[in-house]
Formats: sequence, C-alpha cells, structure tokens
Amino acid sequence: MNFVPKSTKKKENSIYKSLYLKEDLVKKIDEIAKVNNTSFNNVVVSMIEFCLLDENDNKENNDNKK
Repeated sequence: MNFVPKSTKKKENSIYKSLYLKEDLVKKIDEIAKVNNTSFNNVVVSMIEFCLLDENDNKENNDNKK
C-alpha cells in the first residue's frame, strides 16, 4: 500500500464527528500513527482522503474508457 499520512502543518476548518471502531482496527491505526510520528486522527483522516481520491481517480478513468 502506498498510503502515507498527510502532513498536519496546514490546519483547515474542521467539524467534530464520533466513530465507533473495532478494537483491532484501532490498534492497527495506532501503530501506523506511531511509525509515522503523527496522531491517530491524522491517520484516519488521511486514509479517508486517500480512499476518496482513489475512488475519484477510478471513476474518471472508467468514464474516459467509455
């Protein structure tokens, strides 16, 4: 996986949300945060953005093939 958490230097407007996550998922995300010297929250947000960007890229590629 080519996922790397984003830098947190530039703060953007944010909204607070709560999530319920499986314990084993939290442990994996904590480990990624530790290895990358960043926060749990930054890893989760980075993953969501990565997946949404990838989804948009795939959609555009499929639209161009038509």
